[in-house]
Amino acid sequence: MKKHLNTLYITTQGAYLSKEGETVMVSVDGERRLQVPVHTIGGIVCFGRVMCSPFLMGFCAQNGVGLSFLTENGRFLARVQGPVSGNVLLRREQYRRADSAEFSAAMAKFFLIGKIANARTVLQRVLRDHGGKIAQAEVERAVALLGGALKRFESIGHLDGVRGLEGETARYYFGVFDHLITNQKDAFSFNGRNRRPPLDNVNCLLSFLYTVLLHDVRSALEGVGLDPAVGFLHRDRPGRPGLALDLMEEFRPFLADRLTLSLINLGQVNARGFSKSETGAVTMRDDTRKGVIVAYQKRKQDEILHPFLGEKVAVGILFHVQALLLARYLRGDLDGYPPFVWR
Repeated sequence: MKKHLNTLYITTQGAYLSKEGETVMVSVDGERRLQVPVHTIGGIVCFGRVMCSPFLMGFCAQNGVGLSFLTENGRFLARVQGPVSGNVLLRREQYRRADSAEFSAAMAKFFLIGKIANARTVLQRVLRDHGGKIAQAEVERAVALLGGALKRFESIGHLDGVRGLEGETARYYFGVFDHLITNQKDAFSFNGRNRRPPLDNVNCLLSFLYTVLLHDVRSALEGVGLDPAVGFLHRDRPGRPGLALDLMEEFRPFLADRLTLSLINLGQVNARGFSKSETGAVTMRDDTRKGVIVAYQKRKQDEILHPFLGEKVAVGILFHVQALLLARYLRGDLDGYPPFVWR
């Protein structure tokens, strides 16, 4: 359990939340672990098997403290909010801002700057750790091109230009992605991104991890009261969580891509864990899928120094921190949205 940005995250399984005076008390197996004055809390997010007394729910509602319940893996379940809620006002502001082409382009740049900076860091880390095993000159060239693209974002003021530059950077990054695979090259060769369906083992892993990541990001947005369907870079389309896809961009290289490379290079997945249908679509077998999920959940337990907060947070909490920062920016509490940039 940890507090960030006035939000209390309860991740300890079996924790029980109750009201004591003007405070929120957290107990585990009858032992008091934490006690926080309610006026210092803006929201509470409960992961998994966390129980809450009805008296505390009413107390939080009266004091404007949102109480969100998610599964242990981060899927949104429900949110308890009092009658005087900022959610409607926040979503109305989100909808108004999304109608502005200028603001949408600015927001899209925030998300993509995080994505491209993190993709560049992925390549730089591989150069540092495995420079002698890969096509170093090609990867270094991609790093330089991504760095140049980040500077060019400053002069683009419309969505079409932002999307065009995003496509260009994706070609640079995925053009050298195969060089980052240093083990099991026969079974895990990468010749470009493909999806719906994935046509090789690497794309199968990427697509699966992107799907899991999307669920986590969507839950984080719902947890702070934003509408995951109304995005800025990804425009409205029935059934598509546009804002979740927007916010997810920052985490694709840092979490999903890096984990894909680790699973392959460390031999945690192998060719036997995948099957190809007559149509060419590649799917994971059940045991491999379970192993990937376990690895993903384990990676979420790692801690990292948040570049904006300046304090350590669990990787699995990053989605909720960024969603809260986005909500604060839309409400006017921050001068700009600080994307997550991995150092």
